[in-house]
Amino acid sequence: MRGNSSMSLRRNPEGDWPQVDPSAHIDPTAQLIGNVHVGPRVYIGPNAVVRADEMDTSLGVAPIEIGSECNVQDGVIIHALGGARVTVGPRSSLGHGCIVHGPSVLGEGCFVGFGAKVFDAVIGDGAFVGTGAIVQAVELAAKSLVPAGVSVLCREHVIELVSTTSAEDCEFMEKVVAANVALAQGYIRLARDGETRLSKDRRPFQRVRNADVSQEGIAHGKIQ
Repeated sequence: MRGNSSMSLRRNPEGDWPQVDPSAHIDPTAQLIGNVHVGPRVYIGPNAVVRADEMDTSLGVAPIEIGSECNVQDGVIIHALGGARVTVGPRSSLGHGCIVHGPSVLGEGCFVGFGAKVFDAVIGDGAFVGTGAIVQAVELAAKSLVPAGVSVLCREHVIELVSTTSAEDCEFMEKVVAANVALAQGYIRLARDGETRLSKDRRPFQRVRNADVSQEGIAHGKIQ
């Protein structure tokens, strides 16, 4: 299925179309290209780009998988090297303008902050990557906390710089997920209601097309 915002969905050169659950909301200005899989109740915001089109000659185009109830906010970029997969676990949040580049795996309930960059990394469940941080070529345990602006590029950096999320961090991440699931549902409802109104609005015009459109017909109220 191509989802509810087909104008945002494009085929890659290998012929792969994005597969979008009908309960997900894709902003019309976002671009989903190629072998992309979007789960239920996902929100993808304005100008986000999720691009699975780069091919490895032996492995083909690996998928970008976005789990249920994730949010991919304004201006986020998700891409991967040819043959490399990106997996974003359920109920994860990708904040405004961040970049997630494959090969990368984000576990369940992760948060990647504004403008942060993740590349060639494995991030455990419930991890928090702060604003502007860089996480590259490392593995982070569950509930890891990468402070804002920090670069974590090797095992030594993980030991020295990474701590553990607090109860407040976990509460914040849950609020972000809840807010964006509500947004997805709200936009789906808005689109559905808009289609209902359009259908109702089309009926008089259909009657006019087949009606007597003479001035006499208008004068006698035959045309509404």
